[in-house]
Amino acid sequence: MDNAPLILLAAGGTGGHLFPAEALAVELIRRGLRVRLATDGRALRYSGLFGRESIELVPSATVRSRNPVSLAQTVLMLGYGTLVAANVVRRLKPAAVVGFGGYPTLPPLMAARLLGVPGVIHDANAVLGRANRFLSSRVNAIATSLPGVLDRDPALAGKATTVGTPMRPAILAAAAVKYTPPEVNGPLRLLVVGGSQGARVMSDIVPPAIEQLDPALWSRLIITQQVREEDMARVRAIYDRLKINAELAPFFTDLPARLASSQLVISRSGAGTVAELAAIGRPSILVPLPGAIDQDQFANAGVLSQAGGALRIAQNDFTPARLAAEISAFAAEPARLTAMAEAARGVGRLDAAERLADLVAKVAGI
Repeated sequence: MDNAPLILLAAGGTGGHLFPAEALAVELIRRGLRVRLATDGRALRYSGLFGRESIELVPSATVRSRNPVSLAQTVLMLGYGTLVAANVVRRLKPAAVVGFGGYPTLPPLMAARLLGVPGVIHDANAVLGRANRFLSSRVNAIATSLPGVLDRDPALAGKATTVGTPMRPAILAAAAVKYTPPEVNGPLRLLVVGGSQGARVMSDIVPPAIEQLDPALWSRLIITQQVREEDMARVRAIYDRLKINAELAPFFTDLPARLASSQLVISRSGAGTVAELAAIGRPSILVPLPGAIDQDQFANAGVLSQAGGALRIAQNDFTPARLAAEISAFAAEPARLTAMAEAARGVGRLDAAERLADLVAKVAGI
């Protein structure tokens, strides 16, 4: 194993970037390859496959402002990170460097280019992220989760391959659970999530929407909702007053299993969430994060909504009255939920890790 080729993975320190990197790592290790992760300090709080002994910390910075001083500081930090990453690449001698998005991927991929090491980037969004957009002309191959991401850019489309989003083993296990629609007058299981930090809009809108439902529906609901600590008391007060069966928490460590047991998901539409909904095949109401420069969440939700697997609602239209109407309609027509689950599953790719590993091996020449 010590002589096996090594693949250096590079990812920002959030679950949306780290989970696909972990899924690829599992597949590469299964094939007898060695793997290390280059990332920033946030990943040290991540308790997945990558322990401290398998992580290379590389300094990085994110462009957060157009202020000239701030931009200059960011460029200097990324330059310093590239020097650190170059030393890592020289020491490890990877067969390839694979980036999963976020500014922490810039130094390792730029170091790889400077030292002649093949580079691959993977983007989980329907719109190429800014870091990956910068790297796209500087790598050997581009892997996308969704089709058509680079159709309007012929210069890049030639080296793009649609592979899907590599899924953690927990998601693959959840995908094996068949969707069970709610029975008429039976329980209706709602899962409400808002991303890794939870979304305040869900706490603002969902409980008042539940309050507007026909009281006959209240006893049917089983709600699991991600709620920020500062919103917990007010959300719980509403559900307690209505006698709703609700489990509330700032974070759920077993989210894949909860996705599998849900009958309707209400969520933001980050790339990871959309990919997991498609892989598992669950109907959803998606509320894209507004104000994003690339409108990536709006585009992500569009992929599922156009396939018939989700209902996309812009945040301005995401009102208690609108949500209550949609939940009531779904509860009255369980067949719609079943059709949406099947449509979502049709978009999912469960073999994405294998596809991406094939591409990496081809680029690396191994």
